Amino acid sequence: MALGKDYATQECSIARALEIVGERWTLLVVRDALYGVRRYNDFLVHLGIPRAVLAARLQTLTGEGILEKRRYQQSPPRDEYVPTERGIALWPTLRSLGLWGREHFTETQLRYFRHVDCGTEIGPYGECPACRTVVPIEDVVMEPGPGADRDPADPVSRALLRPKRLLEPLEPLEAEPT
Repeated sequence: MALGKDYATQECSIARALEIVGERWTLLVVRDALYGVRRYNDFLVHLGIPRAVLAARLQTLTGEGILEKRRYQQSPPRDEYVPTERGIALWPTLRSLGLWGREHFTETQLRYFRHVDCGTEIGPYGECPACRTVVPIEDVVMEPGPGADRDPADPVSRALLRPKRLLEPLEPLEAEPT
């Protein structure tokens, strides 16, 4: 029997959410958008995703109000993709999924997520143990951890080696001359 393409018979909010974000690449696109990746080519280079798949994912994510498409250049026309409130609301899910993946499948920490105000690493539910408050995503700074590749090939990965606040647009770094 062939696997269905949707969860129409499931009366479950998880199934409904999977209709939107359950495809293999979708949460990685959202993750990158929360990290500050905005431009089509930057998603393409960082994720290694096929062009047609990326175009389809971006269309779905904008259509569902998870990302907003904004024009940043008129000639030639160029757009960027910015997380909406609906997209930002996926941060706790991505944070939890990342922690689960690290606990069960990797040995080293690839990134630290710290509270901007005090520098404390945020807890599994987005809380600051030192300040005893849930940290809004815009007050989270991301830094490379000991497991991060210190010499990545692509400019987006190189830019992600610098500490940066989540949601702030990422400026990819070009290769250093040799």
